[in-house]
Amino acid sequence: MNNSRCNRILAAIFLAAASLLNLTGVSRAADYEPKPTNSYFAKFNPRKAPAPGPLLLQPGDKLAIIGDSITEQKRYSRIIETYLTVCVPELKITARQFGWSGETAEGFLRRMTNDCLRFQPTVATLNYGMNDHHYRTFDVENALWYKRNYSAIVQNLKNIGTRVVLGSPGCVGKVPAWTHSDAYTRDELNINLCALRDTDIQIASDLNTRFADVFWTMYQAGYEGETRYGITNGSYMISGKDGVHPGWAGSLVMAYTYLRAMGLDGDIGTLTVDLGAKTATATAGHTVESFQDNTLTVVSTRYPFCADGATNDDNSLRSGATLVPFFDDLSRFRLVLKNASSPLYQVIWGQTTNTYTADQLTAGVNLAADFVENPFSEPFKKVDEAVAAKQAYETKQIKQVFHSKEANADMAKVVETTEAERAPLAQAIADAMVPVRHTIVIQPVL
Repeated sequence: MNNSRCNRILAAIFLAAASLLNLTGVSRAADYEPKPTNSYFAKFNPRKAPAPGPLLLQPGDKLAIIGDSITEQKRYSRIIETYLTVCVPELKITARQFGWSGETAEGFLRRMTNDCLRFQPTVATLNYGMNDHHYRTFDVENALWYKRNYSAIVQNLKNIGTRVVLGSPGCVGKVPAWTHSDAYTRDELNINLCALRDTDIQIASDLNTRFADVFWTMYQAGYEGETRYGITNGSYMISGKDGVHPGWAGSLVMAYTYLRAMGLDGDIGTLTVDLGAKTATATAGHTVESFQDNTLTVVSTRYPFCADGATNDDNSLRSGATLVPFFDDLSRFRLVLKNASSPLYQVIWGQTTNTYTADQLTAGVNLAADFVENPFSEPFKKVDEAVAAKQAYETKQIKQVFHSKEANADMAKVVETTEAERAPLAQAIADAMVPVRHTIVIQPVL
């Protein structure tokens, strides 16, 4: 090969890589995500992710939650659907999950018309890249293949009017055992996944879609989890014990990135008590029944998100919520006191009692963050269980029935039959979402 031809090939490779990674001739610090100086982050230089933007969702939206086995395990998808059901019930959003184990973007592209587009989703979340990176180091040809297929998925969705939240892959916590390979390190796999994440930012920019920064958010949360809880918990794995499939902590972090990308503001409601006037008010979604004898009684049609479990457990929702600002950004149910006359107050909500200073209560406290168990816990659980049952059926509907001999013979009949089976499962979610009557006792500490 002569030098001229060799130079042209090298130039083409460089331009392809530059396009994939959104490189420009001159890079600036502002083009990259800030990162700690710790060696854990030294090898990574992720491009700056776009800000979430205003609310993407519209009343009556039909959400498709699309991805590989991480989606099929029905954890982050379940958190998203449960959140939308209980935290913003006024939007009346419905959802379906389309997870398929082992799938790449190319795989979904082949089946998306048969499995997904027939339901005319108005909003979709996408999560690919984990299988697409093939558990090896980055190479331009593979990344171009990934970009081509992922872009085509987005375009096909946009063609039917779907608003898209394009998610990056997550990170790996270790080289998974099923690769049967010690050829690559964890860092090398994550560098490849980070490169695909940067590719996703470019796709989102090119096609004017929202971007959910799953990789970098999880990678940072994983470091925080290992640092805070690894000593007491032995091994804290944000990406799950197999290194790829997150437990509930990692799944909550994933859901957080998608919900934030949708532009949700997290304002569940504010209860304001004026101790001087002995009156109380509430914002939309909550109605004050009474305030007397230091007891506030409220009926709520909007729930805070209930994240329970141990803070040091990587299979706990509560733990995941300590690693990202979940409650600050997505679940603020505030109690505000006016005209406090005592320096300290006990707040009793359900079976839990917390003590606050007058200054804290005047500024407002987030009940959702501070009360792990609260009067919403059981109603929330019932909605979440109904969501889990429906999503479990959706896996059967799509993976088994839609790709069966019966479907090949008469797809219209299969769709009609399975939708009839799914309908009561969807209705059970709506039926479980009932108003919650609860009391908050505010007592001065004498």
